[in-house]
Amino acid sequence: MAEMESFETGEKSETLELPESKGSPSKIASPESKDSANVPTFPQLLNNPPASSRAPANAASVQDLEEEPALARSFDRSTSPTTPLHHKAGAVYKKVGEDGVCKMHKYSLYETATRYYVVGGDIMDSRFRVLKIDRTADSGDLSIAEDEIVYTKTEMNQLLNAIDDGNKASGGMKLKCSMWGLLGFIRFTGAYYMLLITKRSQVAMIGGHYVYQIDGTELVQLTTSNPSRFKLDRNPEEARFLGILSNLDLSRSFYFSYSYDITRTLQHNLAHERAGLRRTSDGVTETDFNAMFVWNDYLLEPAVGVLKNTYDWCLPIIHGYVDQAALSVYGRIVYITIIARRSRFFAGARFLKRGANDLGYVANDVETEQIVQEVLTTSFHAPGPKLFASPNFTSYVQHRGSIPLYWTQDNTGVTPKPPIELNLVDPFYGAAALHFDNLFERYGAPVYVLNLVKARERTARESKLLKEYTNAVTYLNQFLPNDKKIIYKAWDMSRASKSPDQDVIGTLENIAEEIVKTTGFFHNGDNGINKVTMQNGVARTNCIDCLDRTNAAQFVIGKRALGHQLHALGIINETCVDYDTDAVNLFTHMYVILELYHGALLILRFHDHGDTIAVQYGGSHLVNTMETYRKINQWTSHSRDMVESFKRYYNNSFLDGQRQEAYNLFLGNYIFAQGQPMLWDLSTDYYLHHSDPRAWSEKRRPGYINWYTPAHLAQKVFHPSDISGFLSKKPANYFDDFWLEYYRPLAVSSFQKIFSFRMNSPWRYIPFKSTQEGKYDLSPFRVRVGAEPEMVEKKKGRKGVTIVEPQDGDSDATTSHLSVNSRGPAHRWLHPQGNEKNSNFPSIMKETSQEKGLLPSDKGPASQWTLDQFVKQSLDPAITATEAEEYRRYISHPLSLPLVASTETPPNPNLEFLDYVRGISPDAMASVHYTEDDLADYTEFLTISDDPLTVTEADAPKKRYKAYRQWLKGKSLFKQQRVEQ
Repeated sequence: MAEMESFETGEKSETLELPESKGSPSKIASPESKDSANVPTFPQLLNNPPASSRAPANAASVQDLEEEPALARSFDRSTSPTTPLHHKAGAVYKKVGEDGVCKMHKYSLYETATRYYVVGGDIMDSRFRVLKIDRTADSGDLSIAEDEIVYTKTEMNQLLNAIDDGNKASGGMKLKCSMWGLLGFIRFTGAYYMLLITKRSQVAMIGGHYVYQIDGTELVQLTTSNPSRFKLDRNPEEARFLGILSNLDLSRSFYFSYSYDITRTLQHNLAHERAGLRRTSDGVTETDFNAMFVWNDYLLEPAVGVLKNTYDWCLPIIHGYVDQAALSVYGRIVYITIIARRSRFFAGARFLKRGANDLGYVANDVETEQIVQEVLTTSFHAPGPKLFASPNFTSYVQHRGSIPLYWTQDNTGVTPKPPIELNLVDPFYGAAALHFDNLFERYGAPVYVLNLVKARERTARESKLLKEYTNAVTYLNQFLPNDKKIIYKAWDMSRASKSPDQDVIGTLENIAEEIVKTTGFFHNGDNGINKVTMQNGVARTNCIDCLDRTNAAQFVIGKRALGHQLHALGIINETCVDYDTDAVNLFTHMYVILELYHGALLILRFHDHGDTIAVQYGGSHLVNTMETYRKINQWTSHSRDMVESFKRYYNNSFLDGQRQEAYNLFLGNYIFAQGQPMLWDLSTDYYLHHSDPRAWSEKRRPGYINWYTPAHLAQKVFHPSDISGFLSKKPANYFDDFWLEYYRPLAVSSFQKIFSFRMNSPWRYIPFKSTQEGKYDLSPFRVRVGAEPEMVEKKKGRKGVTIVEPQDGDSDATTSHLSVNSRGPAHRWLHPQGNEKNSNFPSIMKETSQEKGLLPSDKGPASQWTLDQFVKQSLDPAITATEAEEYRRYISHPLSLPLVASTETPPNPNLEFLDYVRGISPDAMASVHYTEDDLADYTEFLTISDDPLTVTEADAPKKRYKAYRQWLKGKSLFKQQRVEQ
């Protein structure tokens, strides 16, 4: 208990740390390149590469590496006779909240003929609670009873045995399934259903609290298992509603956490916890989930009405993207976490949800937060004790969303780019006013708007929205205080990317620096030596779809903020990080790259931020990636862009309707009612996402001048973390159960199964052989466009493959071996290689004096061609004698036939031609049958005039000119049927 009451000062999970050299400074700057004569000596790696550095080949092996199995274990119930459970007079049982935080992490579902029993247990399997659900209630009612008593394992075992004994006559009590939590309850036309989380996987750890991705769910009907009654309840409409709900795959990009509020930003969570310590007498803060990002909010409504501790049983989930990676800086471990939260308001597919609704909610509304933390300690607390005051946590938040105007695109046609229509021109811009007021409430002021739509087009599409959006911001700004006005920046990024003389990334870097300095970023502290800095305001980025261009701009803004966050943590001296460094490449992988290469293709569990957001809204991955805007993409990426464009077009045209119906049903936008049309009968879902016009008269709308709420413009306040009274004597686990969740006392595990050890990190791909002599700079801030020449290790080529240097005249050939290393253009950081422009690099050129070349199977050496070698080979080609003879035979082949056919043998005929003519047997000629008409047609065909290229009127009736006659009538020459000769 002494260890639990103290604040830890070390990180248990990171065991393979890079040893720090003596006298190395605490702040690391990117080292400059040096001459090869003065090769610096860098720290060496003394450990071997981890066996788990490569991603598992299949999903089963991924589950085996989890610290806990993907499938939950049921309650360890003893079937042996136990002492009956008797409540002794005067006995005192613990209740919920009496002993601080008591979070349940695993659940077991038992069933009898009349009830369901949900048994929840904490992570230590020492405290348990029970939830009872009545299965005999009417189909429209939900009867749930919660037991607030916290049981021990023995007491829970006795309680379950007593329930089993009491139901022996009806079959007893059976275990139905084990689960990781409840998502809520939903009904369509009849009885309620209970949605369960049956499978999960760890994706991030924040302050000792794990974030999980849902990998499997199950829908359980809350009715008695009577076959006849079941058939009566399952009507055709019910089955169709279940089919629509099944179109929503909850095992993709849905996340939850037991003890950390992932619906809120880190800044809000820590501020809320500090305020709760000062506001409440027991130090336990109330839940404050952001309903905007709780995607199962509709499923939680029935439970909220009947349960006192709803969120102890039902877990709120977000939809979006979560990823985490580790960065090692000479032994100092930094975690980079990206959390993208998609709004459930006005949610839908690309062409079906555009612009904003009359409540101010926009389509494709995504909040992206990047958390950078130095893992000196695990929890949010600082020594002292100073609760929720650790200075090792920073975060930055940005926002994307559709243009907040009333506009749509009709995709009922076949065009991939439907015309943009402004459905309603509001002179007071009510939807935009509500939207920006909501942004002020969530993030404060100012709001920096980065508009990336096209400004000049042949046919006005996006430019129409540019003008209207500019007018909206201008109108709204005239009523805001001078220091709180909306900062508006419009830039045609698409045109700039196509212009060879414009630097897209350089322009975005300047804009990003201005944004970060304007809004600031959050850095936690204790308001003592470590001051707290707050983020006030947000960068709002948009293009027409808020996908490709927006993702590239958000990446550059996030990269700029990353430099400021690392500088605030004391990791680097400057506030910027260069491209092509391990740190930025790792950040790029989290934002834009889906796959990692290390000798072979590794498909990791981490889902890319930009691709995931694009799939959720547009139906395909990003079409234009960061390589496109950095203008370093190769020609092979064009085919990939075409495929993604086609996939996006196909999904938008044929599959988005089904996905939209699933969204409307799951989110509660459509609720079944007797006498109302069915979901699949609606011609449009416009009224499902907009307010009822009949309720406008009852609701007070904001003014046209005072459209904003003044309280939302106030600066964010961060309370100190001082506590007094009896709370100052409480241990840290009283306020925060991070110790049990992360360290898992008394649990037997291994390093390979700990999430922090398995986390993606650049040091897993460092060439360890290069570090043995101290020639490899381990700094993640070193630019690795091409590694130093002395680091290139020439590996022995495959047996039988000899790479020959080109020689002049009859000089002897000098052979060298080629090092085969697969390398993609976007994966330089995984493969430090020598400078390709070095003249000592082996070339792949054929030997001119000998007829030697690469075999077709030797594709490895062929992939190592450089641009210089390709150009030299093109300008000074060399062919062998065999190739020359083959080419001579090709050009001498009788392909140029005479215009007029002749029966005479041509002079100097080719032997192959004569063999073909003489090979026709008499039997074959005898089998040819023809009529007099055929002979007349053939004779006419052989009759050639003096000027065969001129068509006269006498030639018009001939069959050979049938297609020509049709063409003269205006019909297409290429759509005619074949003319019979």
